[in-house]
Amino acid sequence: MRKIRVCICDDHALFREGVKAVLRQDARIEVVGEAADGKQAVEVIRRVHPDVALVDISMPALRGFEVAHRVRQSNGKTKVLILTLYDDEELVARCLDAGASGYVLKDTPPSQLLYAIHAVSRGEQYISPKVLSSVVGHYVKRKDRSRMQYDLLSAREREVLVLLAEGLAIKEVAARLGLSVKTVDAHRSRLMSKLGLHDRSELIRYAIRKKLIEA
Repeated sequence: MRKIRVCICDDHALFREGVKAVLRQDARIEVVGEAADGKQAVEVIRRVHPDVALVDISMPALRGFEVAHRVRQSNGKTKVLILTLYDDEELVARCLDAGASGYVLKDTPPSQLLYAIHAVSRGEQYISPKVLSSVVGHYVKRKDRSRMQYDLLSAREREVLVLLAEGLAIKEVAARLGLSVKTVDAHRSRLMSKLGLHDRSELIRYAIRKKLIEA
């Protein structure tokens, strides 16, 4: 019997241990890797090629939907199952758009988590029943309207957004990214315009609300 190979990606070691205890209840599942932040998650997934990666949204370095996006680009065989506290329908839609195969809340019963792992490993999608109805309505609406504001940002604008939201000055952002101050300021102006933001405080609140940085 071939086992479902699973990687657990969450920045809380105690939570990872709890998930492993749940997975040990199913002899058809094998844990083959762990990661404590987003960048490490991408590296571990690329190295061990699990069938399913359990990925938290609010990890350091890269958020869960960014991990899902990178995994989809580099390794189409691994299915990403988001495992999180947040039941925000916009976050669910963003994760699905990024390539996640499922979205499970951390307060879900262990039996549902095991079911979700088996479902996504078969190529199905799984969303916790608690958020399914609201997500369906939101996702259908999104298909009929233009892309979300965040999706309009370039990769560089997203980097600038996060660094500014983390409190770095424009000169510091320029040094971090190897760009000129003028270029960074141009990226800042464009992203603020695209997002409809007017000052640094609004930018920080936006980044926190979208789980791009920790509060």
